[in-house]
Amino acid sequence: MAVALGGSGVYIATANAAETVVPGRLQAEAFSAQSGVRIENTSDRDGGRNVGWLANGDWLRYDNVTVGSTVTARIASDNTAGGSIELRLGSPTGTLLTTIPVARTGGWQKWVTRTATVKAPAGKQKLVAIMTSSQKSDFVNINWFTVGGAAAPAKPVATPSSKPTAKPTTAPATAAPTTTAPAGNTGAGWIPVDQAKWQAQLTQFNAMKPKAITGNPVRVAEFNASCTVSHSRADDPIVLPGLPGGSHMHSFLGNDATDAFTTTDTLLNNAGSSCKPLQDRSAYWIPTLYENGKAIEPHGVTVYYGSRLPDPTRTVPFPQGFRMIVGDAKRQVATPKGAHSQFWCAGIGGEQGRSADGNWPVCAKTAELTFQLTFPDCWDGVHLDSPDHKSHVGPADGQGKCSGKFPVAIPSVSFVIGYKTSGSSAGFKLSSGNASSMHGDAFLAWDNAALGHRVKDCIVQKAKCDTFGNH
Repeated sequence: MAVALGGSGVYIATANAAETVVPGRLQAEAFSAQSGVRIENTSDRDGGRNVGWLANGDWLRYDNVTVGSTVTARIASDNTAGGSIELRLGSPTGTLLTTIPVARTGGWQKWVTRTATVKAPAGKQKLVAIMTSSQKSDFVNINWFTVGGAAAPAKPVATPSSKPTAKPTTAPATAAPTTTAPAGNTGAGWIPVDQAKWQAQLTQFNAMKPKAITGNPVRVAEFNASCTVSHSRADDPIVLPGLPGGSHMHSFLGNDATDAFTTTDTLLNNAGSSCKPLQDRSAYWIPTLYENGKAIEPHGVTVYYGSRLPDPTRTVPFPQGFRMIVGDAKRQVATPKGAHSQFWCAGIGGEQGRSADGNWPVCAKTAELTFQLTFPDCWDGVHLDSPDHKSHVGPADGQGKCSGKFPVAIPSVSFVIGYKTSGSSAGFKLSSGNASSMHGDAFLAWDNAALGHRVKDCIVQKAKCDTFGNH
């Protein structure tokens, strides 16, 4: 596979020091776009990293590819069901070039090489690798591809990692950091924060004087945005940017212009929102819930901004355009009563039973179906987003502090979602599948002053505030 170094910024044979650089080889993690992909270090003899957790429907796209007459893929699998990797031109539904079969190799790091022949058009192409399998769980890891073209010369560069490897030095503090932020990870999916804008935002935040606490407020570090569903659409501007209709159905909250082409600027430039306060122009979304085939939208979602840290005083606001996901749309497991992170019944009478499949609660008529999603407390201080939309954020350490790879304390965002339904033995279905696939996305775009004052007044001072930032 020959990949010219063009406007897309994609290199042939991108590598780190642990990888074997071979002319014509494309490291699998050097994608231009992807869906459902995570990156990990590999124990393959060629070293480097591989892409994994690949399941039916996931895909990788590589731009500016010159396709030769043969296809080679380095793969590993510990799934007995197997499947195949379809190589298509242009898009996930484009012309099929060839299919590479996938069978169990004896382990997720037991690597084999599979080769097929192709007849491809001349010139540079967009090549898309589509995962197909008879079951929904993960079935293949990929280390690299070659497609027989001559390699374009390129200097090896660092490939993205599923977790940051550079230890950030940005200090989490109520005073703006004065040191230069580390470069951190680079490559596809790692979106760096604009340090000049971030430092200006921190300077503004640090200059804010906290509002005096009067009376006797509840001493909980918290404020909120009160939201309803704005619209539903099969779009996902975090996971599938620029691909309208490419996702399962989502119920969108907040910014009412959110679609597959949403950016930080489009959020900030659109004042319409289904959340209060209106200074919150963020977009939030969750998979749509169905009961007996009919969409059941939440009657309300409270988006809490708080802190679970013992000492919240070093918490800083989110930079503009911050993105993150919690939960896993690909997780398809049973959720019997007592399972971790499941739907529950809020209200008088609570849960009265379970659905026929055991995966959903049946609530009393005086209660309603509820779910809560909670995002991490800490940030790497460097990236607005990461390839899996999770690796730039993480939990506090054993002492309850943001440290190590995630040294910056950010507000802990939590969605509390209420549905006006009690359920029945028939249960429900999410657009992403089982109850275990529940997940939430946040694309943050607040007015800087409105967010800064709430963090300073409510979280740093550890005083419970309402939707409008009042104690």
